[in-house]
This record gives sequence, C-alpha cells and structure tokens, in this order.
Amino acid sequence: MACLNMLKMRKVDEKVAKKNEECTLDGSVDRKGQPAIRARTGSWFAAILILVNQGLATLAFFGVGVNLVLFLTRVMGQDNAEAANNVSKWTGTVYLFSLLGAFLSDSYWGRYKTCAIFQAIFVVGLISLSLSTYIFLVKPEGCGDESTPCGKHSSFAMAMFYVSIYLIALGNGGYQPNIATFGADQFDEDHPNEGHGKVSFFSYFYLALNLGSLFSNTILGYFEDKGVWALGFWASAGSAIVALILFLVGTPRYRHFEPTGNPLSRFCQVMVASIRKWKVEIPSDGDELYETDGKENPNNGSRNILHTNGFKFLDRAAVITSKENSVEINDIDNKSPWRLCTVTQVEEVKCILRLLPIWLCTILYSVVFTQMASLFVEQGAAMKTNIANFHIPPASMSSFDILSVAAFIFIYRRVLDPLVARVKKSPCPKGLTELQRMGVGLVIAILAMIVAGTVEHFRLKYKDNDCTNCEGSSSTLSIFWQVPQYVLIGASEVFMYVGQLEFFNGQAPDGLKSFGSALCMTSISLGNYVSSLLVTIVMKISKGDNMPGWIPGNLNKGHLDNFYYLLAVLTSADFVVYLLVANWYKYIKFEGRSEKLEGCQHV
Repeated sequence: MACLNMLKMRKVDEKVAKKNEECTLDGSVDRKGQPAIRARTGSWFAAILILVNQGLATLAFFGVGVNLVLFLTRVMGQDNAEAANNVSKWTGTVYLFSLLGAFLSDSYWGRYKTCAIFQAIFVVGLISLSLSTYIFLVKPEGCGDESTPCGKHSSFAMAMFYVSIYLIALGNGGYQPNIATFGADQFDEDHPNEGHGKVSFFSYFYLALNLGSLFSNTILGYFEDKGVWALGFWASAGSAIVALILFLVGTPRYRHFEPTGNPLSRFCQVMVASIRKWKVEIPSDGDELYETDGKENPNNGSRNILHTNGFKFLDRAAVITSKENSVEINDIDNKSPWRLCTVTQVEEVKCILRLLPIWLCTILYSVVFTQMASLFVEQGAAMKTNIANFHIPPASMSSFDILSVAAFIFIYRRVLDPLVARVKKSPCPKGLTELQRMGVGLVIAILAMIVAGTVEHFRLKYKDNDCTNCEGSSSTLSIFWQVPQYVLIGASEVFMYVGQLEFFNGQAPDGLKSFGSALCMTSISLGNYVSSLLVTIVMKISKGDNMPGWIPGNLNKGHLDNFYYLLAVLTSADFVVYLLVANWYKYIKFEGRSEKLEGCQHV
C-alpha cells in the first residue's frame, strides 16, 4: 500500500510540474529569451505593476502639463493666446516622440528596454525643471500666483526651462505607446482566460492614467495655482522616480516579444518589388502568391496574415515570376528580398494603409480634447472661482473629466457592453466594435463643444462690467457651470481613446504593435498642432480695427463661444467622413499561431 501511495503522489507531482511548466501560446519569451512559462511570468501580477507605474508616471507628467498654461502666463510672462499655442505645441511634441519610441521598440530595443530608457530621460527632465524653477524662474520669491507675476528671466534660465520641458516631452512620449503595449504583452491572447484579461487591460490602463492625473489636477494643481511651483515640480519628479523603481522591480516577471527588425525596410521592399513588377499579371487566386510557413517567418512574430483583395497593385510584390520560379523557393527570399515579398509582408503594408484614414479622422477629436488643457482652463480662470473663502484652481476642474472617465469605464463594461451584446443576439456575443465606439466618442465630443460654447455665452452675459478697462477678465458665473463640458469630454474619451488603443493594437501586425499604440498617441499630437494652427488662423481672421479677436488676453472682450461652436461644426463634418471610412475598412485576419515552442506543455 505504501508503494502504491508513493506512485500516486509521484503522478500528482508530475501533473503539477507539467502544469507549472506550461508555456504561453503566443510566442512570448522571458528575460533570458526562453519560452515564457505561464505560471512564472506575466498575467495580472506583472500587469498591476505596469498599471501602478502608469498611474505614477501620469501623476508626474500632468503635475507639469495641467498647469503649464498658467506657468507660462504667470511666471514666463506670455499672453493667453501665446501660452495656449505653446502648450499645444509642447503637448503635440510629447506624442510625436511616441513614433520614435515605437520605432526603436519594434525594430531594435524591444518594449522593456525602450520603456526603461525613456522613463530615465523623463526623470532627468523633471529634476532639471524642478531645479531651474527653484533657482532661476520663480524670482522674486513668492511670485507666480494669480496676483503676483514674475519678472523677466535671463537667456540661460529660459534655455534651461525649454530644455527641461522638452526632455520631459521626449521621455514621456517615447515611453507611453510602449508601456501600453508592454502591459498587453503580459496576457496570452490565445489562452481563454488571459485573452479576456487582455481586453480588460486597456480599460484599466486608461483608468490608471486618469486616476494618476487626479492627484496632480487637484492637490498639485492647488499648490501650483497658489504659486508654489517648485514644490509641485519636485513632487512630480519624486513620483516619476518611484514609478521607474517599481517598473524595474517587476523585471523577472515580465513577458517579452523580440523585436522584428526595421519595418521601414520591409515597407520599402514591398513598394520596390511591386513597382518592378508593374507589368506582371496578378493571379486571381491569392493562394498562388508567395508565402513562407509561419515557423519560418522572421518579420512578423509567429503568425502569417491572410491575403485580402484590397490594394491589389501591391500583390505584384508576392507574384512568383517565371524567372523566380526556376529558383528554389526556399532560397528566393534570401537572394532577392527587393524582388519577391511574402503575402504577410504585403499585407503589413496594406494594413497600415487601411489604418491611416481611420487615424486621420481621429485627429480632429484630439483638437477638441486638447482644449481641456488650454482654453477650458483660461475660460475657468475668467469665471467665479471662489466658494466662501476657498479658491478653486481652474486646472483642477479637469478632475470632473477624470471622475467621468472612471464612471463611464464601469458603465460601459458592466452595463452598456452586455446590454448591446444581448440586443445583437450574435453567435459570439460582443458589444460595440472598436470602430462603433470611436464613432460614439465623436458624437459626444460634438455635444461637449456645444455645451462649452453655451457656457461661454452665459459667462459673457454675466461678465463683470466694472472690469472693462482692467487687464484681466471676470464673470459672476460660477466655475461649476463647466462641469458638464468636462463630464462629456470624459465620456467621449472612454469611447474614443480606449476604443483607439484596442483597435490600433489589435489591428496592427504582430511586428508593429508599438506602432499601433503610437498611432493613437500621434493623433493626439497632431490634434495639438492643428489646435495651435486653428487658434492662430482664427485670431488672424477675427482681429479687426476695433475687435481684439475671439480669444484675446481679456476673454470678456472676445468671443470664445464662437470658437467652440466652430469646433462643433468641424467635428460634425469629421464624423460624416469617419462613417464612410469606417464602413470601408477591412479587418486584418491572421492564420492560427504556429506551434513552434519545443519542450513546452500546451494546455
């Protein structure tokens, strides 16, 4: 009996050992480059570390960004329009750097290394800004609040300031698209339980981003509004340092995907090969085009992409001519990569070309979104900001946006998504698609601009007429009338930006996942640049002999409401174009993931 019991115990131990050695199905590896073992790597333990890292890094970033427009006006001496433009340009640059981070990640460094390096740059920028503010900029001491502007600054102090904030832009921009994708990498989408976790991760990621900014928008925003700028920036630097340490702590538990090489060369190879074969007849059957086995595909992770019929002129790159047919198929790709490409390589290019129109339609939404960090703050500063003796910092009103995001993530995931899935009655129950959610986000953004314009209309109606000759602008209308426009922007973010993150990450080829997330970031970038350009054009056109323009230094003399209504009209036109583009879009289709991990137990 003792022997039988020992045999049974041994079999149980063997089963447990096999379960513990079960590898992921998606081709991810551990930090040593070995196939990732499910029980020891990734999943929610690693994801939670990344979510906390994201929250702290966001706190640090918005500790600078949310009140930057006030810092530029009160400390650097810029007027409202110039400050709004500079904030738009800086924010745009932040997200433009996301393309650099995505390129380095997908091509050479991998997501972990890219995140670590750019977070370190982010920390250096924040420390430099804190030092330059404390030593050079907030002079005389105590300046920088609502009533005490600072004096002029030396060229060296100005240079230190701009170098610091653009180091912050570089660090945060290069880190952002990669941390989102790196977090999604911790879930095996081919595993039933982890696949659901990956879908949920993007919602929690955006929630962490907003909760991180809640502290900076309230507590830090309050102190910075009172002129305690150095303390606010040092708090941001401390948060970024803790975020970096937490990220490094999780190193042994992370799952990784190896970089797949320069995507630009693959893109160029397809274009060159298709041009060289412009006279070649394209076969009617896509199966006749050249493709390697998924196991041999070095450029796209472990999955091949199925052939689609769009952009047929590119299919010539995968046509095997009579000359190439005489060569051993296994040698074709090695001998002439600029003459013959695989179907997967061609479909990578098609995929990017299909994503671009969708991406372009999201830029105007980002123009609306960026008003929250600039004109919404200036509008709030021109309203009644006191309750009894307590002053409400205008930038802290974005807390209502954050609370709205948190509420609508819960409402969508727990109420709307299951409800729509039940109404659809499809074989595979699913709520709104990512494209549908992005469309809903555009509609809500239109409503937000109409509400903001209406609030501004009544703010002007109740403006302080005794302040017509003074520099500032004021109104007896309470700042809390801004709450609806912030809440609507928050609701639109849940549909637009969370949908965007899921859509671009899911529709990007395996070797371009960071690029997919970067597309979301760069739409925000171009939105900021377009906003800056739009403000400049509007001011130039609306300025006359006796008119200071729609957005002057004293908002009581302008018509900010007209600018908001203009954005509502432009976004409505953008929505119509988006409907046409979304209807045209074809979803990417992958072959089943290849089973190429030897020595692993797949369950």
